[in-house]
Amino acid sequence: MKVSKIEHIGIAVENLETAIPYYETLLGTKCYAVEEVIDQKVKTAFFKVGETKIELLQTLDPDGPIGKFLEKKGPGIHHIAFAVDQVDAALAEAEEAGIQLIDKKGRKGAEGLNIGFLHPKSTFGVLTEFCSE
Repeated sequence: MKVSKIEHIGIAVENLETAIPYYETLLGTKCYAVEEVIDQKVKTAFFKVGETKIELLQTLDPDGPIGKFLEKKGPGIHHIAFAVDQVDAALAEAEEAGIQLIDKKGRKGAEGLNIGFLHPKSTFGVLTEFCSE
C-alpha cells in the first residue's frame, strides 16, 4: 500500500455547534462542509488545513462508534486517515502483513470517499483509516 498523504484527522466532539467556532478561530478558516453519515451514526464538519483536513465528529446515537468513544475516552483525537489509491487493495495488503482489520472491504464514508479501518490493536493504539476516491 502506498500512502500519498494524511487525508484527515478525525476529532470526536460533544457538540458541533460549539466546536465549529472554536476550530474556525484556531485554524483561521471556515468550516466548508457539514454532513451526516447515517450508517456510521455521526454528523461531521470539515476544515481544510493545507492538504490535510480536520474532521469533527459528533455522535447521532450514543450507541454508535463516536458515542461509545466519547463515553469511554471523552472528546479528542479519534482517528487518523491516510489517502491511498484503492482502499480494498490497501486493506488486503495490510491484512497480508498481519494487521488486524475492522473492515475487510471499503465502504462509503463522508464526502463520498471509500473508507476502511484498521484495528487499533494492530496499529499501536491508533485507529487508522484508509480513504480513496
